[in-house]
Amino acid sequence: MAADVDPAWVAAQVAHEPIEAPLGARFLSALADRVGAEPGVLDALLTAPPAPECVGIALGEVEPGEHPRVRRALRHRTGVRVWTTPDSAALLVLGQGVAGRWEVSVEVHPGARGRGLGTALAAAAPALVPDGEPLWAQVAPANTASLRSFLAAGWRPVGAEVLFGS
Repeated sequence: MAADVDPAWVAAQVAHEPIEAPLGARFLSALADRVGAEPGVLDALLTAPPAPECVGIALGEVEPGEHPRVRRALRHRTGVRVWTTPDSAALLVLGQGVAGRWEVSVEVHPGARGRGLGTALAAAAPALVPDGEPLWAQVAPANTASLRSFLAAGWRPVGAEVLFGS
């Protein structure tokens, strides 16, 4: 956990279940009150496999624009870059987020789903990170299509996180 709170307070709050309690509703509400910010969604935190030799999907870099996924990335990340497929059916957004780590998000237009585009984007993403830096993704576990795509592309779950905001 990374927050400006007394570690003894945190330890007391989670003592009954130190593994599960930090991501539970009661603790997140108490922490929200303590830091004056609202908890976001509980996400699975995934890390990318090594970059592929060949991207495997045609992608073109575009200006960030007004897509909702891009607008969200611009609120939470710096250095945001955006790629789309030639038909604009899929979008990949890359930027630096929490603690400067490289983070990716992808989106496939509803009419283009079920064709493997999400998996192809997740597989291509590590090749787009500067200097082979580690790459991370936050995926809501309820978004099973996205989670399946990242796992099929070789991403590994390494934790969970909840980001707080105003």
